[in-house]
Amino acid sequence: MHSIYNFLIAFFEKILPISKLFSTKMKLFVNGRKAVFSYLKENISDKDEIIWLHAASLGEFEQGVPVLEALKKEFPAYKILVTFFSPSGYEVKKNNPLADFTTYLPLDTKANAKKFIELVNPKLAIFVKYEVWPNYLKYLKENKSPSLLISGNFRKDQVFFKSQGNFMKNVLKSFDHLFVQNQSSKELLNFHGFKNVSISGDTRFDRVSQQLQLDNKLDFIEDFKNNKICLVCGSTWPEDENLLLEFINTAEDDVKIILAPHQIKEKQIENFRNQLQKESVLFSEKSNHNLKDFPILIIDTVGLLTKIYAYANLAYVGGAAGNTGLHNILEPAAFGVPILIGKNHQKFPEAKLLLNKGGLFAVKTSAECTAVLNKLVNDENYRNKIGTISKEFIQENQGATPKIMDFIKRNFQ
Repeated sequence: MHSIYNFLIAFFEKILPISKLFSTKMKLFVNGRKAVFSYLKENISDKDEIIWLHAASLGEFEQGVPVLEALKKEFPAYKILVTFFSPSGYEVKKNNPLADFTTYLPLDTKANAKKFIELVNPKLAIFVKYEVWPNYLKYLKENKSPSLLISGNFRKDQVFFKSQGNFMKNVLKSFDHLFVQNQSSKELLNFHGFKNVSISGDTRFDRVSQQLQLDNKLDFIEDFKNNKICLVCGSTWPEDENLLLEFINTAEDDVKIILAPHQIKEKQIENFRNQLQKESVLFSEKSNHNLKDFPILIIDTVGLLTKIYAYANLAYVGGAAGNTGLHNILEPAAFGVPILIGKNHQKFPEAKLLLNKGGLFAVKTSAECTAVLNKLVNDENYRNKIGTISKEFIQENQGATPKIMDFIKRNFQ
């Protein structure tokens, strides 16, 4: 099976350049990998002791941030390498101050993985959540470089636990240790013969808690909000916007709405604006307008959403109205606001937990979405009660990072 995997990944690498002709994102994906090995040769010396953290994209990087911060504090003599699989992570965080080196991860061919591990020679490798790459893990093992998976979340329907998935299950066993988010993940892994498993919880709880200590002030949001009730719709896709449209068009004048689409695509944004029955203004136009005069603000840029949630009285988090995957509900929860999401949230344990606690609403239809939002807007006591549940949920689930760091300090110094 490994030989079939190697054939397929090598074939994919050869035909990949064709994809950049059809997609800006794929152009970044392909071109960004061209200089990785020369970058590593030029910047990493034989004397450097490297801790390597790999994240698929931006969300997984944020999940790894508390661990990165703790590693820098605990092991100041080591240098940090961060790699990304996706352009949406690398392009936003390529200059992040936590890493000494930041690159794309070359595709997981035998040649790439072998060369990468030889150049980096990591003293410790950390993969976030779902990143399981057979050849990288193989050569880490051969190099005697310890490897950890953090914030893992496992379900019975994943390939590791299917009859045809023995190859990937054995790859997963290459990790020296797996830190998982919950008891069900640990029990599933134990059932399949994994002994090197600990429940740490999800490091995202630690990450979003840190946000409360930062300066989240955004003058333009204050101008726009103008002391009114504010709904922040974060990381939305067209399916989410279809759910929200009725409420947005019928909301009272004392409700302000901020929409931050997951993808900044001019045509999609324009299509949404054409369906609005109220005036809207783009972030990119803000210097030309008095923002308080508009009921709807559309954020056509990236990197601001976490701070914008600080101004929310209620929030809608996108991704679950369709099948793209629910985005981070913990960011608005940290600010103590009620949260709405779409119906497809079954693969996200944090959503299930908060839903059961009553701090989150999963809506299926536009009418249901409108009814829930109207109830939250018009009943301040109810809104505050639900928001308190969200905030306490974050406080109760902190602490994954110290558990991971305690293990690292005991085993890999």
